[in-house]
Amino acid sequence: MNTSAFNSFIVILIYGSLVLLSLLKLTNPLKVNRKANFWFGLFLFLWSTFWLDEIFFFITGSAIEFHSLFLVRFIQYLTPVFFYFSVLFYTNPSFKFGIKDFKFLLFPAVFLMCLGGIALGYSNPFEYLSIMLILIQALFYTGLSYITIRKHQKKIQQFSSNTEGINLNWLEYIILVLLIVNVIYVIYNLFYDPKSLNFFINTVFLLVIYFVGYYSLKQKEIYPLEEKQREELISINDNNDSEEIKKKLISDEELYKIKTSLENLMNTQKPYLDSELNLIKLAEMLAVSTHHLSYVINTGFGKNFFQYVNEFRVEYAQKLLKETHSKLSVLGIAYESGFNSKTSFNTTFKKVTGKTPSEFRK
Repeated sequence: MNTSAFNSFIVILIYGSLVLLSLLKLTNPLKVNRKANFWFGLFLFLWSTFWLDEIFFFITGSAIEFHSLFLVRFIQYLTPVFFYFSVLFYTNPSFKFGIKDFKFLLFPAVFLMCLGGIALGYSNPFEYLSIMLILIQALFYTGLSYITIRKHQKKIQQFSSNTEGINLNWLEYIILVLLIVNVIYVIYNLFYDPKSLNFFINTVFLLVIYFVGYYSLKQKEIYPLEEKQREELISINDNNDSEEIKKKLISDEELYKIKTSLENLMNTQKPYLDSELNLIKLAEMLAVSTHHLSYVINTGFGKNFFQYVNEFRVEYAQKLLKETHSKLSVLGIAYESGFNSKTSFNTTFKKVTGKTPSEFRK
């Protein structure tokens, strides 16, 4: 099988995989992250249209430039927007569109006018302007999505003690890979023959799509399903963003009281050994509100929830590692200390102590 035929096979796999994955995300059989998965499913379907012209050629044997079609070009232009919407709902499932969100229609409206100008025969300057708009929109929403994910990774540390399954790292990796691939493709378009790169680009895209499929289907619910709890956690995050944490939520006496109770609870009952411990559970054990507990940890200890809990876990793990007759492996100690994976254990342990668990044991 020559390179051209193999490339055609890869294109078929890409298109079929995207359409199938889109269907799975839209139907969402596991019923998790519903709004985010709906938008992510639409994004995947729009993404598949970039290979429509090649698929049409395989079926009919005659070429057609789908990218020149008015409707298809407009649909493809919306792809980065839909990706950003999915990121938006993954990071904030309570988000609702309002009047101010009509701003998302600004670029598409201008692009639509450019397409209209091209259709009327004014290729110059509308064709160049449309290409600029495609690049600007792609870079803008890619950057915005990346920033949103990075903020999310900080936010979840305010209420979760184990963030590995909810930090959306896989979306961050997709953005970086797609950005690198697009930069390579643009460079080749400017200085080399872009057709020679098709096989490489399509192979990378196929691997990215399988990566997307694995991690998107694996993605569990990020926020609690119970609406009141979810709203509480999101409002805590919003308050932290708006510097609300610097304001006094409770008196110094109340802060000291909760702080003392929290220290006693952590030392006696050791709730940190529960790998699923979160701010809601700990607040219920202390019989205080999540807002007040978050404030006490942030202000009273100068840490976020993730740091506070995991320092106890690392301290507990150090005791187990020092036991010379212990038969527990490093992974066993990780689970015993409240961590839910070896990766998170190693990363957190080294951040706190400056050594890996294995180095500390030696």
